[in-house]
Amino acid sequence: MASRFKYLTLSVIMFALVVTGCSPQSDGAKGESDELVVYSARKEQFVKPLIDAFEKESGMKVKLMAADETLVNKILEEKKNPQADIFFSNDTGALEYLRIENALAPNDSDKIQVIDEKYRADDGSWVGLSARSRIFMYNKDLISEKDVPQTMWDLTDPKYKGKFAITRGGNGSMVAQVAALRAQWGDKKTKEWLTKVKDNAAIITDGHGDIRQAVGAGEVEFGLVNNYYFHQQLDEPKDNHVDAVYPDQGKDGMGVFVNAAGVGLIKGGPNQTNAKKFIDFLTEEEQQKLFSFESKEIPLVEGIETPPEAKPLSEYQVMELPLKEIGPVWVDAKKLIEESGLDLEVK
Repeated sequence: MASRFKYLTLSVIMFALVVTGCSPQSDGAKGESDELVVYSARKEQFVKPLIDAFEKESGMKVKLMAADETLVNKILEEKKNPQADIFFSNDTGALEYLRIENALAPNDSDKIQVIDEKYRADDGSWVGLSARSRIFMYNKDLISEKDVPQTMWDLTDPKYKGKFAITRGGNGSMVAQVAALRAQWGDKKTKEWLTKVKDNAAIITDGHGDIRQAVGAGEVEFGLVNNYYFHQQLDEPKDNHVDAVYPDQGKDGMGVFVNAAGVGLIKGGPNQTNAKKFIDFLTEEEQQKLFSFESKEIPLVEGIETPPEAKPLSEYQVMELPLKEIGPVWVDAKKLIEESGLDLEVK
């Protein structure tokens, strides 16, 4: 399974050598180390403030390796000799996949119970921290709200050909979206959706930042993004005449697909006790606000203030899909994407 992921960059390999050479060899379960090693597929700007706060409160030293979802492959390759304790992921599908592959350890901490069970593993080995909704962001100078697609299936309509942008098939959010649609529609309809959307798209980008900029600049009328990219574009000094449609609402709508960024407890990591303390720390109110306000995402602990730009989950219809159900079909979703002709990477 691990061979399905792209090869690690040189920087990742160099970091691995550093960690291997200097990581404490003590048994983390005995609490003999004052260190923590964190792998992060999230951008460093979103993770570093949390790490700084934890170091200050705990007195521990945290080593951060920030890369991308290729770290899933790295964690699997290191299963016999784990080099990290925590994995930050943009996608709970990836986290559940690692759990299935026996690369994550159970966590029975009472503190993670504050996260709705829809957004955490049954054994606590991973837990969501903040939610992101899949929306259509559009340029108000080019298209009106009523003319924006109102459902995911609407993207297949020929009238939208050449008018919107999507990411490459291998983007983590796209993979999770496809996995969710498979759960709703089955393989045949999902593959049809992928093929038609790929043919209709004007632009296929590497990431969502490129989409928000293209929509803002008027290169396309709209794009499929996570909600926080829309909020980020609103903050731009120009090209910010944008708005958003939350799709699949109403009586017969399947609801918006909501994924989550979260953390997993790496099985056999050198500092397991410290890792559990760090996860507990992340579920506290102050860190929930810090994490979500920095990224403009939605806190998953009930009652925590939502960033002013983002709609609380209670304000729109959400797809009824426990995120743990994405993990078992995560690799299959990537295969379906390939079969549809939507490239996993931008060429």
